[in-house]
This record gives sequence, structure tokens and C-alpha cells, in this order.
Amino acid sequence: MAISKKKSLVGLDIGSHSIKVAEIVHTKGGRVLQNFGVIPTPPGAVVEGSIKDQERLASALKILYKNLRIRNSNVAASLSGYSVIAKKITLEQMEESKIEGAIREEAEKYIPYDINEVNLDFAMLESEAEPEAGDAGKEAGKEVGSGPKQMDVLLVAAKREVIDEYVEVIRAAGLNPGVLDADIFALQNAAEISLPEPETCYAIINLGAAELEINVVSRGVSIFSRDSSYGGAQVTEAIRSEFSIDLPEAEQMKVGGMDLDDPKKEGLAKVVSSEVSSWVKEIKRALDFVSGTRAGDPIEKIIVSGGSSRIPGLQKYLEAETGIPVEPLNPFRNLLIDHRRFDADYLEYMAPQAGVAVGLSLRYIDDK
Repeated sequence: MAISKKKSLVGLDIGSHSIKVAEIVHTKGGRVLQNFGVIPTPPGAVVEGSIKDQERLASALKILYKNLRIRNSNVAASLSGYSVIAKKITLEQMEESKIEGAIREEAEKYIPYDINEVNLDFAMLESEAEPEAGDAGKEAGKEVGSGPKQMDVLLVAAKREVIDEYVEVIRAAGLNPGVLDADIFALQNAAEISLPEPETCYAIINLGAAELEINVVSRGVSIFSRDSSYGGAQVTEAIRSEFSIDLPEAEQMKVGGMDLDDPKKEGLAKVVSSEVSSWVKEIKRALDFVSGTRAGDPIEKIIVSGGSSRIPGLQKYLEAETGIPVEPLNPFRNLLIDHRRFDADYLEYMAPQAGVAVGLSLRYIDDK
């Protein structure tokens, strides 16, 4: 017995390089992959998470939906980049009626926009267990066991202007926006259904075409997130310039899809290494910061996702520099899949790029 389609949502990942769609049917036997597909994003239609060409983007969405013959018009989409901010904050415990006002006041310290230009949301987090006697008496700079009781809150803020852009383009494609999430949380959902032990502390590194997203998760809760403007498009452009080739050919060369002679292999390695080393330094700096504030909760694994995570040698380099095991995200791992409809090799190849769409497809209408 499947859950009512009126409640289920199709996951829609609108990226600057490609648009991914995933549809999952929830049954008593498990989660069944019903649909998955990709279409290129029209060039320049999405820039740094902001929609710049609604008409061409809506047209691409219509084509993708038509090609996949998806009937459910209710979708879950997500925001990324500088338009959305997620931060764990700590407040003194207070009456429920006062929480929303206190969070709004606290949010102004962390949001680099006018508070009236953003939509705020928050979730109360379960308090972490207090250290046993003899443990360090401080965690993340606050005294444990003294002073007023405190509570942890996950604060999420998104620019209202960008929210409106996504809602408008989804409606222009004839679809209904049921949920608007953030990429980092969609990826977290995808990781939790695919990892053997999702309760451990791990980092999700999403390497997209135009941005790098870092999310550290401990016991199912996001404890740190950061966005940077690094992305695979920078590597592609560097390869194009170095070898005087067009962008599609440079993209293919970047992900190891071309046979190259030894001189070109050496040249490619130098170009890629120069760009990727900046990414790895940024990732290591962020993870070192988290580790420094949470000595008793080490990051045990790094999960990489996004098309740029397939750059040859990247995962081994990241593992060597951080000293933390690295593995690619495979959101299809625990789904029920009819291999008469889906090619196993194709799904394995696309898995790192499918995380946001799959994570969004796990949501329901009116989800909190």
C-alpha cells in the first residue's frame, strides 16, 4: 500500500549546471524509485542560487516532466548559496510564547541582510548529553552545569526575494511548490537513508558546478554549515583556457571521459591540482574548526556529493589531507529499484549528483 500521492512530493533540484528530478513511492515494502532524470540548465538561467531567466528555466522543467511522464505536480525544491543561512544557536530556556521573538532578535546577529527581507524558520534541537564528572567543563565556549539552563535551536533564514523566484518559476512550469528546503538538509536526508550508521558524526561535502557546501552532522543534527564560491565550473574554465578547447570538451576532460596522451595528462593534472587544492584547503580549514570545538565528537567520515566530486583523484587527495575516510554519496543504495526500468550503471554514475533530488523526494506536503 502506497502513501497517498496527494501527500508525496517530487524532488526537484534546480542547479546552475543541471536540473535533477527524483520521485519515490513510499510502500510497506520500502521506498521505491519511481522516476529519476536530468536535463541541462539553460546557460545563465541560474547564477549563485538566484534565478535569472524564468522563461527558459520553466521550459526546461516542462520538458523534463514530459519526458519522464511524471503525473504528480507537487514538488519539493531547495535553495542554496548565500541566499540561505543555517546556523545552530544557543538561547536561555524560556516560555514557548517568548521563543519566536527571542530567535528573531538573535537572528539579526547572524544574518547579513535586513531582517525584514528574509523568511525565518527554526527547529528546537534535543540537548546533547552533559559530560560526565571529570570531563572538560566547557563545550563550544559555554559552561556546563552552571548558570541558567540553555536550549539549542537550528535557525534557518532565506532571502524572500529568492524564495519568490523559485516559487514563480515552479508555477510557471505548471507545478505546485509544496515544500521549499535547503540543499544541505536535503543532502542530509539522502545520507541518512543510505548510510549504515547515520547517527555518527560525519561531514557532507557538496561540490557543485558553482559552489561548495559543507555540512557537519552529529547524531542526526546539523552542527555546522558553510558555503563557498568554489565549484566545478572554475575547473572546466581553467581546462578550456589551458587547452584552447570548447566547454563541453573541457567538461568531459575534467571528469576523465577522454583518452589523453601523456603530455596532456600531465597538463590536465597540473590544472586540476591547482584549482582543487583551494577546495581542499577550504574544507580542511572548516573541519579543523569544528574538530577544535568538539574534541569528544570527532568527524568519522566525509561523504562527498555533486558532479564535481567525480573529478579524478579528488577523493583520495581530500582523504590524505584531512586524515578522514572519504566516500561518495549513493542515495539510491537502499531504495527498491526495478532494473528493467533503470540502468544500474547509469544510476551508479549519477548517484553523487542525485542526493538533493532524492533527499527532497522524501518530504511530504505540509512537512515542518
